[in-house]
Amino acid sequence: MAKLLSLLYAPLFIVLMYNFEFKAVVLIYLFLSVIFFIYRYIKKTSLRDLILPLFYIVMLLSAYNFASFEIVKLVPVTLSAVFFVLFVDSTLNNKELIYTSTTKFYPKKLQDWEVDYLKKGDAYWAVVTMINTAIQIAVVYFASDYIWAFYTSVGWYIFFFSALFIQIIYGRFVWRKNFEN
Repeated sequence: MAKLLSLLYAPLFIVLMYNFEFKAVVLIYLFLSVIFFIYRYIKKTSLRDLILPLFYIVMLLSAYNFASFEIVKLVPVTLSAVFFVLFVDSTLNNKELIYTSTTKFYPKKLQDWEVDYLKKGDAYWAVVTMINTAIQIAVVYFASDYIWAFYTSVGWYIFFFSALFIQIIYGRFVWRKNFEN
């Protein structure tokens, strides 16, 4: 459900703004965020699972209070910046975020070169998330609302899948070869 909401966040906001006043649209989103927060709370998920709906509530309250569409547009920028900080922290403190995440979701035993490659992958993703954050900022301030809606709903997925594809190809054909030599 969270994935669907993140996909629809920007384009639906633009569509609704053509039919309703800005503050009415923010109230709709605020209502949905509160419902989502209550659902997560009743489901007794971890505190970490409550942070995202709470973040949306705070940002939407600010947008409503200041009647600012820019605050609404900054929600994806802020989330992207948080991921950038997480990857920078993981890189600087050798937390091996990519390796840890991969071993949780990938059931096969990894080869030695794959383990080495994944343990050093956080720096790559710090750069990718930095570029994504820069694109998000540029889209907020220099692009039309339609481009913002496209990039924040679908465009960043294309960007991240492209980055993942590049990482996989590089790992298989360059890293593996150098590791084995």
